[in-house]
Amino acid sequence: MTTPRRIVVIGATSAIAHQCSRLWARQGPCDFLLVSRSAGRAEPLAADLRARGANVTARTAELRFDDVDAVAALAQSATASGPVDIVLIAHGSLPDQPACQDDLRAARDALLVNGQSPALIAEAFIGPMQRAGKGRLCLVGSVAGDRGRKSNYVYGAAKGLVERYAQGLQHRLALADSPVRVTLAKPGPTDTPMTAHLKQGGAKLASAEAVAQSIVKAVEAGKPVVYAPGKWALIMLVIRNLPRLVFNRMDV
Repeated sequence: MTTPRRIVVIGATSAIAHQCSRLWARQGPCDFLLVSRSAGRAEPLAADLRARGANVTARTAELRFDDVDAVAALAQSATASGPVDIVLIAHGSLPDQPACQDDLRAARDALLVNGQSPALIAEAFIGPMQRAGKGRLCLVGSVAGDRGRKSNYVYGAAKGLVERYAQGLQHRLALADSPVRVTLAKPGPTDTPMTAHLKQGGAKLASAEAVAQSIVKAVEAGKPVVYAPGKWALIMLVIRNLPRLVFNRMDV
């Protein structure tokens, strides 16, 4: 019998994370640990995964993403019985930029949940993965991290932190000649509950299913970076390289 892949999903209630989990469940035996702020919200997702195959198991765990001790305990518990094969870190929120400008607490919370906490969770898991000599870790960033813009620079700054952190991890693993791979996923605007207000405003959004497919393929291949959908690689290449004088005249 094939040994189930052990998969830890942080932010399991996110639409992208759940679609990734479904894709992995279809590939063969899996043992999921679905981590979220509320185990009650994650349990229906665990049931959905268990229904996808006799060789799929799923359990839930709660985590306060701002509690460093809880993060360390989670990683220790998840890896105590053996190495994990995949860690997907996909939690986050889309803050209101004007609110962040007017309320330092809102800005602090946005930076913490979207930037600092994903990096700390990755740090808690990467050590055991490196010692085990196996595994894939994926951090879900955003195209917003490629260049600071007036419309979402607090969120973009947090995702920029995630990008620099992922680059550092990749450098660390490369110098150690480790088989562990870190992937930074950069979705563009995606049709999820978090972006419902953008959809109502007429924005064209990618489906969570299509974004998840790109992420799962990249993780399996050990790619360092994946834009999802792929068109965003070209779009952000242009945006990153616009001269400052030109960029500062654009209301974006």
